[in-house]
Amino acid sequence: MDSKHMQIGEVAARTELSLRTIRHYEETGLVIPSARSQGGFRLYAERDVERLMVIRRMKPLGFTLDQMRDLLEITDRLDAGDVLHAEQESLLERLHEYEQAASERVQTLRTQLGRAEDFAATLRTHLRKANPVQRPPV
Repeated sequence: MDSKHMQIGEVAARTELSLRTIRHYEETGLVIPSARSQGGFRLYAERDVERLMVIRRMKPLGFTLDQMRDLLEITDRLDAGDVLHAEQESLLERLHEYEQAASERVQTLRTQLGRAEDFAATLRTHLRKANPVQRPPV
């Protein structure tokens, strides 16, 4: 194994994804290891880690595996730099749509978080009223 490649355990530690999740993303074609060792172990390059990080960031926003695949194909094509002008415009438009969707989903999560924080504060208020002897936070 050369210094440019990592085994799946190191990739899992860097991405904070489980081995099972990384293997699942491989089975679905989202991330393919760049190489295999002589013993058949998966070997990943930095580019593979970057792809996994994109997937990891999309997951909590509710993007589907197909959407993840589509976005990765878009960015792969744009990164390749060999697209015609018309195709580049189309790819950039699709990329912009993903950015808009991500921004909207982030805003939805912020709203949900605000409601959850309000709820937790309400519970704390009720606890203080019901038990005036203040207990240290857990």
